[in-house]
This record gives sequence, C-alpha cells and structure tokens, in this order.
Amino acid sequence: MAQNEKIYVTKEGYQDLVNELDNMIHVVRQEVIHELQEARAQGDLSENADYDAARDRQARVEARIRDLESMIANAEIIEDEEGKKKSKKTVKLGSTVKILDMDTNEEEIYTIVGPVEADPLNGMLSNLTPLAMAILDAKVGEIVTVTQIEEPYQVKILELL
Repeated sequence: MAQNEKIYVTKEGYQDLVNELDNMIHVVRQEVIHELQEARAQGDLSENADYDAARDRQARVEARIRDLESMIANAEIIEDEEGKKKSKKTVKLGSTVKILDMDTNEEEIYTIVGPVEADPLNGMLSNLTPLAMAILDAKVGEIVTVTQIEEPYQVKILELL
C-alpha cells in the first residue's frame, strides 16, 4: 500500500480494523512470543522446525500489524448521512444501490465500499471495481455501461436504498 493513500471504510469497517489490530498486538503477538520461547527451549535452533514455524508466523503477524496500522492511519471514514437530509439522487461511496443487469435481466443490490471492506458475494462492492466505477455518480433511472472489462455490459440504476 502506498504511503498516505486514503483507505475508504465505513464506521463499522474502521472499528473492525481497530479491533483486529488490538487483537493482533495483545493476543496473537503474545501467542507467537510464547511459541518462540517454547521452541527455543527445545535446544538446537539450526534444525528446529517449531522454531522456524514460529519465526515465520511472527513475520506474518508483524507484517499484518504494520498493514493495519497503515490502513488505520490513512483511513477516511465514508460519511454516514443518517441525521442529515439524505440525498438519494446519485450513487456515492457508501450508497446501497439496486441495479438491473440489462443483459441477464437480473436485479442485484450492492453497497459501494472501499477495497478493505469489499465482499461482493455479500453485497459489498469495492469502489475500484469496473461496476462500481461505472455507477458512481449515476442517477436513479440512468443506464450506464460497465467498461474496463473484456465484454462491456449495461446496468440500470433502479433504486438507492
């Protein structure tokens, strides 16, 4: 991840990152330290598979901690428009939108989120996907073409939820 690259997350997504970081630092890191101590107690480290495995896990844990710290430092929370007069005129980051695939005539519902929270099988679509880029700033009733893929297709914005 590039330094100072904004990471778009919902309030819930931000809290998940903070919780994961807290768990990695206070639980997982301590488990790894304990594993390393046990492996060292076995003696000869040059042929100690447990020690090698613990060092490998330590490297992965420390890398994840650095990634989480960077994501949290660069997080930009997607504004929740609750309490405000919610504008449901155009698709924005954080919007939940019902679309119609014009080729298959299937309706789908997605929430547009940052890549950290993306989970398309559960309706969470990264703002960096071709579909999300095509529908961002589109209005209800508008038909847009999804490009930047091998076979472009059209979707209609049915409703902003």
